[in-house]
Amino acid sequence: MKLYRVLLVDDETFARQGLRNLINWTSCGFEVIDEAGNGEDALAMIQKLKPDLVITDIRMPVLDGMELIRLTNQEKPYKPKFIIISGYDDFKYAQQAVRFGVHDFILKPIDESVLESTLHQLRNKLTHEYSARYERENLLQNKIITSLIKGEIDPESMVDWSEDLGISWNSKIIYTFIEVNDNHPWRPNPNQISQERLNADIREGIYDILQIKRNVYLHEHRNRIGFVLTMEDLSGLQYNVGLFAKRLQISISQKSQQTIYVYVGSPVSGLAVLSQAYQTAKEALQYKFLNEDRMCVIYDDVNRYSLNYLDMDNLLYQELSEHIEEHNEEAIHDTIIKIFHEFQEKMFAPEAVKMTINRCVSGIIKITQRMGIPEQDLTKLEPIISWQDLNLSLKELKRLFSDFVMHTTHLLSTVRKNYMKGNIQKIKCHIETHYHENISLKSLAAEFYMNPVYLGQLFKKTYGIYFNDYLLQIRVNEAKKLLRQTDMRSYEVADKVGFSNADYFVTQFEKIENMTPTEYRNKLL
Repeated sequence: MKLYRVLLVDDETFARQGLRNLINWTSCGFEVIDEAGNGEDALAMIQKLKPDLVITDIRMPVLDGMELIRLTNQEKPYKPKFIIISGYDDFKYAQQAVRFGVHDFILKPIDESVLESTLHQLRNKLTHEYSARYERENLLQNKIITSLIKGEIDPESMVDWSEDLGISWNSKIIYTFIEVNDNHPWRPNPNQISQERLNADIREGIYDILQIKRNVYLHEHRNRIGFVLTMEDLSGLQYNVGLFAKRLQISISQKSQQTIYVYVGSPVSGLAVLSQAYQTAKEALQYKFLNEDRMCVIYDDVNRYSLNYLDMDNLLYQELSEHIEEHNEEAIHDTIIKIFHEFQEKMFAPEAVKMTINRCVSGIIKITQRMGIPEQDLTKLEPIISWQDLNLSLKELKRLFSDFVMHTTHLLSTVRKNYMKGNIQKIKCHIETHYHENISLKSLAAEFYMNPVYLGQLFKKTYGIYFNDYLLQIRVNEAKKLLRQTDMRSYEVADKVGFSNADYFVTQFEKIENMTPTEYRNKLL
């Protein structure tokens, strides 16, 4: 919570001390920053310390309270709010106070509840005024930052721009992005956060860590927030950019309960080259997937690495497809781990990751289409084809991808089992009709859109015999029939029943019948 700054003014030390101790200032939204024993000292301190509120007595030596208020409001550039505390119930003072715009006039002895009520009202008023002023400043600063990022520099306006931003024109500066990740409709127990709340958490984190008093302007980019800091702002952290990024990431994550990434560009010298600081911060985004556990990316730490913009190893695509068709869940899980490990090990750029995921998803969809599964049954498809428009961590992308793959695998298995129950007989009939052709388990699997291994297992489970043994049995039986009913030679019989090699036919026939084809024919004579 932002604490508004208070200056206490009274010529009696015990009165100032009593006022400090009377009120729980923090709970009212204020903090006492200093004290003054007379109006003249207070006048100088107001311009130096810039308090939000001055609580003053009226009758004081050198310069009384009313004159202090008049001079501040009429002659000085900085004008805080005033509360008068006085032991004199004089209507003349009250009239003057109203004329000078004093927030309240409280009589001594001070009633704690009355002063606290006044402070709460003033806090709300200050918050509203600061918000309105901040919006006005935002509009101006937005134009300035946008112009600087685009390199549209007006040298004549640079001094004014510097004052408006609260940054010296020749300061060494850095540009930082804050990015909320994994905040999407398909997340379990989604925790949405408003832009206003996020901005407040970012500002509070910056102010708590750096202890700076100037206003830090937040510039809204597409799907992320950017801001400018000077290296001098980081002096309390020994100018350690990485330490600042880490502390800010932790702070915003804890306050917002969101997955937060921080990207910091390279320092540049002067607002005139802010575009370079912005560009390096933008380039830092490309290194997001180098390490799924690292949520702070410092451009100067990663720019020495060469990113990979190529596709994934084709063997991994084939491996994943085979495991899906085989419904091998453990192997699927291991392959997904391999894929995401490759993203990090080979330093995939985000575009390369997107290309790989899209190719995997397209391949899986083709399998479902061959099995006649309508797209509306793929209930996990939408997240994995829509994620490109979202900010996702590598861990969350892996979760969404795994959900899609496993859901599709189960769906394929169910459809395949139902399909096979009605089609295994068709496959058996196909074998009995086409035994004389060059058929194999692989060619049958392709014709009936099945995995060869699965087809072999299903055939054995259904008929109690392996496919090759069954095909051999049919061919030998047909060969015996031809040997009995025709005078065809052995090699002609072999060709007729599907053997391309006569010697192999003789070997297989003898294996089944314990005699050669010739011996079988001679036995009939």
